[in-house]
Amino acid sequence: MSLVRVEGLRYRYEDGTEALRGVDFQLTKGETVALLGPNGSGKTTFVLHLNGLLRGEGVVVIDGLAVENANLAAIRRKVGLLFQDPDEQLFLPTVLDDVAFGPRQLGWPEEKAIARAREALAQVGLTEGIGRPPYHLSLGEKQRAALAGILAMDPELLVLDEPTTHLDPPARQQLVRLLRALPQAKILVTHDVAFARALARRAVFFDAGRLMRDGPLEEVIEKSAWDSTA
Repeated sequence: MSLVRVEGLRYRYEDGTEALRGVDFQLTKGETVALLGPNGSGKTTFVLHLNGLLRGEGVVVIDGLAVENANLAAIRRKVGLLFQDPDEQLFLPTVLDDVAFGPRQLGWPEEKAIARAREALAQVGLTEGIGRPPYHLSLGEKQRAALAGILAMDPELLVLDEPTTHLDPPARQQLVRLLRALPQAKILVTHDVAFARALARRAVFFDAGRLMRDGPLEEVIEKSAWDSTA
């Protein structure tokens, strides 16, 4: 069974912009795929449908569950979305509280929620200063804290939207090492070809709301003329 199955997905914003024009896509469990394409091509709009933050026309199924109201709670535990700006996901007084937020929302006992948060912080290498306010962290640390908050929910799919945009080279390499060690399936929305090459063998290319190419990463990069480092 596919972890993600999307058929004929269409979405139009309130201003009339047609952001997705009949997208078909599948992802298997444990697979990593890079989503490439120009700004405004529909990549972020597409991934926001995977946990129901946006709802368009067509079929979206996550691990056998259709993305509909009755299934949203279960789907959002399966799909962890890391935004480009980690400040959008960190909002509580301490790092530990932020990471424990998800398990607490699930109704876990406090001791279990805190233990799971500590485990997730250890996964991302952020065990020091967990009592600090998130705004005291570096950008790379904030991103790892936000990722820990997702991992605390034990998702099956990680969706990362332009995760390297604001990172310096050391933080970028640290993120690559971290993601390589995680077993979850991953969707990487990125303009960073080197980052995509470090993690994915498959890529899809979006343009004007359509998924134009889907195949081996190097083939998609070449046919789309998408490697600015060449």
